[in-house]
Amino acid sequence: MMADKDDILLNSREVAFLLDLSPDTVNEFARRNILPAFKKGRQWRFRKRDIALFKRHMRGVNAAA
Repeated sequence: MMADKDDILLNSREVAFLLDLSPDTVNEFARRNILPAFKKGRQWRFRKRDIALFKRHMRGVNAAA
């Protein structure tokens, strides 16, 4: 089975750009399990699908506030 396009892996800098956060904040969120991520060597990696879900969730939380 081919990898889904949403299974694309992103690094902290790419996620920071998508979520309008700093890479440091993205790494901190990964460390604190706020963002689903895993370590590849010393770098955090994120699935594009997880980031899209997180972004949608954040929009919902902010809209409800």
